[in-house]
Amino acid sequence: MPQMIFVNLPVSDLDRAKAFYEAIGFSINPQFSDDTAACVVVSETIFLMILTHAKFDSFTPLPRADTSASTAALIALTRDSRDAVDDLAAAALAAGGSEPKPATDLGFMYTRTVMDPDGNVFEPFWMDIEAAQTAEKM
Repeated sequence: MPQMIFVNLPVSDLDRAKAFYEAIGFSINPQFSDDTAACVVVSETIFLMILTHAKFDSFTPLPRADTSASTAALIALTRDSRDAVDDLAAAALAAGGSEPKPATDLGFMYTRTVMDPDGNVFEPFWMDIEAAQTAEKM
């Protein structure tokens, strides 16, 4: 079995969050979803568990981060091209997300930063691995 990752994210409005993630190209797995949580399928091995605040709070003894005042995590997701990075960012903005800073273009790597409606931060990026390795050797 390949190693998988499940990232748990608190959301204030589960239906709005599901619509957002579907709008940026991901799907919902109904087998692992209910009225307190939804499983967002990013890939065959990457999943987001979007959880109501009450459900999220039941998993941790620590307080939930206030994403309007601080960043809890930066979730970087590879894309196949610069255009794919821009497409995901455009879809996120059209679906109610925001872009708190301009794109970063290092030549061998291109990144956008977008936030979902709850302030969870995603950084879709493209990287030319060969060019990155060449730059590293210089």
